[in-house]
Amino acid sequence: MDRLPVVVSLLTDEKVPAWDAFVRACPQGTFFHLAGWREILDEVLRHRSFYLYAERAGEIVGVLPLAEVRSRLFGHALVSLPFCVYGGAALAPDAGPEVLFELESKAETLARALGVQHLEYRNLKARHADWPRQDLYVTFRKEILPEVEANLLAIPRKQRAMVRKGIKNGLVSEIDAGVERFFALYADNVLRHGTPALPRAFFQRLRDVFGEACEVLTVVSPEGKPLSSVFSFYFRDEVLPYYAGDDLAARDLAANDFKYWELMRRACERGCKVFDYGRSKVGTGPYAFKKNWGFEPQPLSYEYRLYKRDSVPQNNPMNPKYRAFIALWKRLPIGVANRLGPHIVRNLG
Repeated sequence: MDRLPVVVSLLTDEKVPAWDAFVRACPQGTFFHLAGWREILDEVLRHRSFYLYAERAGEIVGVLPLAEVRSRLFGHALVSLPFCVYGGAALAPDAGPEVLFELESKAETLARALGVQHLEYRNLKARHADWPRQDLYVTFRKEILPEVEANLLAIPRKQRAMVRKGIKNGLVSEIDAGVERFFALYADNVLRHGTPALPRAFFQRLRDVFGEACEVLTVVSPEGKPLSSVFSFYFRDEVLPYYAGDDLAARDLAANDFKYWELMRRACERGCKVFDYGRSKVGTGPYAFKKNWGFEPQPLSYEYRLYKRDSVPQNNPMNPKYRAFIALWKRLPIGVANRLGPHIVRNLG
């Protein structure tokens, strides 16, 4: 018997509980597919969102979150999903190819109606072999073993020595109720790298929207000085350290190494089974750092439909045309950078 027809609709507030229930149960669902990101994108970053879901016989069988990004510097795009490392369609195991076809057909119709230069899907795995793709990014994911000590011993020897150095230095990890200590370290850190900072309101809204699924862990010295901090997401049985910042003194004290070990240790103790170290650009310092922990890179398949451009966009700090901007930004006073940064970074995605 033929399958019942697939109906694609735009997410409404009333449908949010059903959307999130589907995402949490769907093997292809990620933290970034949760409907709470719609509020973050719309209200904090001011990107118009279009959250599409497919139903068959009244049951959700696929979702595709999208947001429109308009920028004089970086162009006009429809993306699934800006500020998120994973996106694209999440489909029920028995959805069938027609569900993906209907969702992506609706997205393409929307992209053409909006007049965007390109449509971007941040897929974990390739779906369209003949589409242009971005080969710059990989992700790092690894199993968390059931025993804390087993996880420590699984870290390669040289990296494990750095963790032990942090322990020997008397460093302590604390879970923060707010975002203040994290934001101070994060904003200073990204300025040193020549990158505009997201606004403090962005991180506070993440905490407000996702509640206990967001956590700030801060490492302090024996004297109580904040040295390193990480803003993490929890989804199902996974922990995803996503934003981080460090004081200049953190390196000599191994605070950064200690921070990620403490996050892994705590995640193990709460029963998490996967440590998702997140996206890095191939050939960068963060890429090498994660490999040193024994994580193997897994290519991400960012796929594009190009409408008003000839090549895949390169809106990242490795693009040579941004070198002058990065050098200039590093010289700004922190107060100026924090005031100007949100107006620029919201368009980077």
